[in-house]
Amino acid sequence: MSWLFGIKGPKGEGAGPPLSLPPAQPGGEGGGDRGAGDRPAPKDKWSNFDPTGLERAAKAARELEHSRHAKEALSLAQMQEQTLQLEQQSKLKEYEAAVEQLKSEQIRVQAEERRKTLSEETRQHQARAQYQDKLARQRYEDQLKQQQLLNEENLRKQEESVQKQEAMRRATVEREMELRHKNEMLRVEAEARARAKAERENADIIREQIRLKAAEHRQTILESIRTAGTLFGEGFRAFVTDWDKVTATVAGLTLLAVGVYSAKNATSVAGRYIEARLGKPSLVRETSRITVLEALRHPMQPSLEARVRDIAIATRNTKKNRSLYRNILMYGPPGTGKTLFAKKLALHSGMDYAIMTGGDVAPMGRDGVTAMHKVFDWASTSRRGLLLFVDEADAFLRKRATEKISEDLRATLNAFLHRTGQHSSKFMLVLASNQPEQFDWAVNDRIDEMVRFDLPRQEERERLVRMYFDKYVLKPATEGKQRLKLAQFDYGKKCSEIAHLTEGMSGREISQLAVAWQAMAYASEDGALTEAMVDARVQDAIQQHQQKIQWLKAEGAGPEGGQAA
Repeated sequence: MSWLFGIKGPKGEGAGPPLSLPPAQPGGEGGGDRGAGDRPAPKDKWSNFDPTGLERAAKAARELEHSRHAKEALSLAQMQEQTLQLEQQSKLKEYEAAVEQLKSEQIRVQAEERRKTLSEETRQHQARAQYQDKLARQRYEDQLKQQQLLNEENLRKQEESVQKQEAMRRATVEREMELRHKNEMLRVEAEARARAKAERENADIIREQIRLKAAEHRQTILESIRTAGTLFGEGFRAFVTDWDKVTATVAGLTLLAVGVYSAKNATSVAGRYIEARLGKPSLVRETSRITVLEALRHPMQPSLEARVRDIAIATRNTKKNRSLYRNILMYGPPGTGKTLFAKKLALHSGMDYAIMTGGDVAPMGRDGVTAMHKVFDWASTSRRGLLLFVDEADAFLRKRATEKISEDLRATLNAFLHRTGQHSSKFMLVLASNQPEQFDWAVNDRIDEMVRFDLPRQEERERLVRMYFDKYVLKPATEGKQRLKLAQFDYGKKCSEIAHLTEGMSGREISQLAVAWQAMAYASEDGALTEAMVDARVQDAIQQHQQKIQWLKAEGAGPEGGQAA
């Protein structure tokens, strides 16, 4: 059995081929007479142990040890054992590598789980923070609403308290007046009764006093008349008998009459001169030479800005070079900014302006010629140059050949044509009309440039709506000086919608629409303007505009020529 433990045999002894084990014998070595079938059943786990197998193994080992192939068998066994050990080591290393890989994978998974956990915690923290912020905003909004409701309630209570106090004060005042009136009546009644009683008791004495006073007064008057007559008679007698006094008196009266007449004429001449220099003619309704320039009161349509700039630059250069001014005609529907154009032109050009209307000329009758000359004389006295704006010029500048006009109006037109026959370096003439085709041809001949004013387009209407909304609604509501509040809605989007709905309206109609919004807010109970109120007023304005257009169509006029303003 030494080969099993790696012990070599004697030299020269070879290991023979492996010997096969002998077959197992039916009976055990040293067994009894009974066979296997006659043996009783084993009572424990060692009862079935067969020792013959060990004997056969020992015998095979002895035979193998004496065999010539024992060395090769031992080497083969050692190699098998080493191979098995290497395989076990390889498996062990693979297992260790697998364990390390599992550990690294476990570490990666743990890191990934930790990252996911941190990400989830971060997300949960953000969600919690957002929710807390939302709750805080909600609480703040609720607090604001509650504060607003509390303020409104306090304001209402204050108003009710003031009303009650005012009612109590009025009641108190009325009661005091009533009591005072009753006391006064009682006092007057008592005084009247006392006076009547005293008069009844002293009637004789009073009559005697009255008679004595009347006699004394009559005597005094007679003495005064007698004394005055005596003095006047002596003075007149002395004056008539003294010739020097008579001559001096006559000379003084003559000089006084001459002085009064001269002063009257001098005052009239000075008044006419001052009126020509400083006074405003009766035909001029508005002028910047007396009042402050208010050219930016209303907005101008954006499409006219470039035209205003070009004409203003040319007019300013004309003023600087003291050259001759050009005459301009502005025509188009009403409410499109013609008057504003003239004011801004005067503002940018550095000139004074004066506004007159053609409708004031016809009622003046015979005085129209004098008034027209007075206007142009007054315009010629401006040191800065005057822009004379004639609104509704077609009212008196009509065609003399075809139109039926009075002789006075015809004479006034001739005076106008006479004063505008040549260009002037003192004044610039600007005419405005809705029907320029009615002008006399001589008037058209005096026009150097024509400017057409159309109705505002989409973008221009949006600018106008935004500007008037800010001027009449948003600004008063934010300043808090007026009883005007504005509900929460998208103002910019609403202005764009209104600009789209108000197609065909003029700038003046849009301005009136904004004023109507303000009036609706003032008419409401709480003074608040809501989106529904804005929409309702826009629909009313659209219906009114359509009604005006129908009226114009019924009269046979186009919507442009008679557009409502």
